[in-house]
Amino acid sequence: MQYNPQAIEAKWQKFWEANGSFEPSEDYTKAKKYILSMFPFPSGRLHMGHVRNYTIGDAFARYYRQQNFNVLHPIGFDSFGMPAENAAIKHGSHPKTWTYDNIDYMTKELATLGLSFSKERAFATSDPLYTKFEQGFIIDMFEKGILYRKKGYLNWCPHDQTVLANEQVVDGCCWRCDTEVVKKEMYQYYLKISDYADELLSDLKKLEGGWPQQVLTMQENWIGKSTGLQFDLHFDEASKEKLGETWEKFDVFTTRPDTIYGVSYAALAAEHDIVTHMLENNLLDAEKAGIIKAMKNANAIDRQKEKQGVDLGISVIHPLTGKSVPVWVANFVLMDYGSGAVMAVPAHDDRDYDFAAQYGLPVNAVIAPKTGELPEGKAFTEAGVLFHSEAFDGMESEAAKAAIMNRFEAEGIGKKVINFRLKDWGVSRQRYWGAPIPLVHCDHCGIVPEKKENLPIALPDDIEITGEGNPLEHHPSWKFCSCPKCGSDAIRETDTMDTFIESSWYFLRYTASKGIWEDKAFDAEELNYWMNVDHYIGGIEHAILHLLYARFFTKVLRDLGYTKCDEPFDRLLTQGMVLKDGAKMSKSKGNTVDPDALIEKYGADTARLFILFAAPPTQELEWNDSAVEGAFRFLKRFSERSEKVTVCDALPSIDHASLSKEEKTARKKVYEALKRAGEVYTERYTFNTMIAGVMEAMNALAEQNNADVWTEGYWILLGIMEPVVPHLSWELSEQLFSRKNLAPAAIREEVFEVDAIPMGISINGKNRAQIEVGVNDDKETILAAAKAAAAKWIDGKEIVKEIVVPNKLVNIVVKG
Repeated sequence: MQYNPQAIEAKWQKFWEANGSFEPSEDYTKAKKYILSMFPFPSGRLHMGHVRNYTIGDAFARYYRQQNFNVLHPIGFDSFGMPAENAAIKHGSHPKTWTYDNIDYMTKELATLGLSFSKERAFATSDPLYTKFEQGFIIDMFEKGILYRKKGYLNWCPHDQTVLANEQVVDGCCWRCDTEVVKKEMYQYYLKISDYADELLSDLKKLEGGWPQQVLTMQENWIGKSTGLQFDLHFDEASKEKLGETWEKFDVFTTRPDTIYGVSYAALAAEHDIVTHMLENNLLDAEKAGIIKAMKNANAIDRQKEKQGVDLGISVIHPLTGKSVPVWVANFVLMDYGSGAVMAVPAHDDRDYDFAAQYGLPVNAVIAPKTGELPEGKAFTEAGVLFHSEAFDGMESEAAKAAIMNRFEAEGIGKKVINFRLKDWGVSRQRYWGAPIPLVHCDHCGIVPEKKENLPIALPDDIEITGEGNPLEHHPSWKFCSCPKCGSDAIRETDTMDTFIESSWYFLRYTASKGIWEDKAFDAEELNYWMNVDHYIGGIEHAILHLLYARFFTKVLRDLGYTKCDEPFDRLLTQGMVLKDGAKMSKSKGNTVDPDALIEKYGADTARLFILFAAPPTQELEWNDSAVEGAFRFLKRFSERSEKVTVCDALPSIDHASLSKEEKTARKKVYEALKRAGEVYTERYTFNTMIAGVMEAMNALAEQNNADVWTEGYWILLGIMEPVVPHLSWELSEQLFSRKNLAPAAIREEVFEVDAIPMGISINGKNRAQIEVGVNDDKETILAAAKAAAAKWIDGKEIVKEIVVPNKLVNIVVKG
């Protein structure tokens, strides 16, 4: 058949659309597979990273449909977010118009790739119905105390004019626009992800084997569990008096209680309440106050670079020695870890040492190496043996940690505690294009949740986007409302939700069938059937942000009674980036490839084949124009050679024993490819090796002329290739086999039975010839064949030794 990809692809895309070919069944007695690729932000056009992601997911979905699974393979759009507002400012369009126009365009682009998505379950997270259910969850969380509001110093992006969560600050800059982040004090809503820190950490064990170890490690490190000692440092009398008797103490946490006798100063974060009190009451001179205020405005990354501090002129008492310890403000101490206060041991901590060296503070060593001497000019940070530590002298670090914590607990001056690096998730944003937080501020009742029957609280369309501040705050009427509790005049919350909220539960929404779509976010029976997601495909850049939040949200909704699952994703595949000229594709670098142009020239099947063949999905893929051309040529040959196939609706019956060597080899290669396909989808995900197996089988088929072998080969190979190149596979399968071949195929073990074994012939250690012998040939028969094949090297010579290595080698030693 002549290969015309444009005609074939248009035909089958129309067929699939008209027949709803990829909608999941509501027969919940069938075995299921839930295949999900991370949904896109509607930026306007697909890029090759999208193509790779969705091609991988589609291969899984199509494979499991062939295996008679009930497959849920949905798509949607993560459509709220700042880029829509930024585009509105740049182009003068409304964020809603910009977003939904892009969704329409990208939906058409996705269709041209032949992706087998469920159309009925598609949605955008900015749809009012999605917002309605999401706001309902947020109200539940507020009423359970999981969502709360407090004032604090927050990560602020001056460009996007909004707050960022810690996870959204990358190297001190905004994760979206790369603007340097500053600290700003303001009210913010938080979700208590810290309450789930221990479970989020321990449940990583459930994901071992299904998730990449790299992702598990990244989450483990981000959660950051540590065990240590928490205790109070009490001010001396002079310091209490200076602080106006307002403060008596502050608490600190350390993972190295074995170093406690080496404390030479204590350090507070610039945002600590004690420091704020001193600033507000003019207890510091103008120079010191100016330095501290500058620290507050610096981002976390900059505060870790060059050590900077201020002596507060107050002191605390060492809890064991009773000695006076000065209190400083240090820029490397942050409020979002521990209590914002640390005991400093310069002799045994690198940061503490650098700070002490800069300001001439004492360095009191109390841990010695088990062998050798203490290093000079730097901290000794390893475990060792205690000295200058009173009753604990001579103890090794680990034993001393336990002993010192026991003493603190026995004397009631401290306790052993577990801390986590993971802090509560700040979820409010001062922007328009997001889901409104469904809370109301009432002068009489405080902060009150909206009534669920009034949901969704939708965004007003009549806004002006200027890029300055929050348009909802300045809208003439939207924020004015009645208190849901007392009916008094009230003000609606104008902050919108972090868009990671939307992507933290979208996979649950996809489980909802059309019958309950309008009434419920999802249904218990359907959730229990479809969850967990069997295969989740996306970039490793989401390891901490989206994947951690999605795990957290799943656990919260479980505790609220909505779902029974503990974890959302059983298997995670993190695909590598698509590169060109050795660099990530980028418009600014001018090294992008337009998927639309590629499909127009070669067809979607060529694009899909190249994507899956060029590299294993977890590795980076280097774009190669000649390899794309090669993929097209292979499909052309695949199409043309189908003329050798006999039209039928069942596999031909083949007497394998009567076949020629070439015919047997062709059958073997076909079934090797089939075996490899099963392993690829269930174990290794190396689509490139599966496709290579198909190519080997095609080459082997071309070496023989048996029509039945060709027919069987195409019956099997079209099934293997359908998840990769669906349009051509459906076209040939329809023409040749009425599509009866697109079903589970059994392995014919007969093709792997060996009739003859190749053996090498070695004369005096040198390879001289090769023979084929029967599986059951005895030693004498093998030697006779070997001598005949190597006659010219042994004729007229004395044979000294004959060695037969079964199934491998005949070695003959001669002399003369």
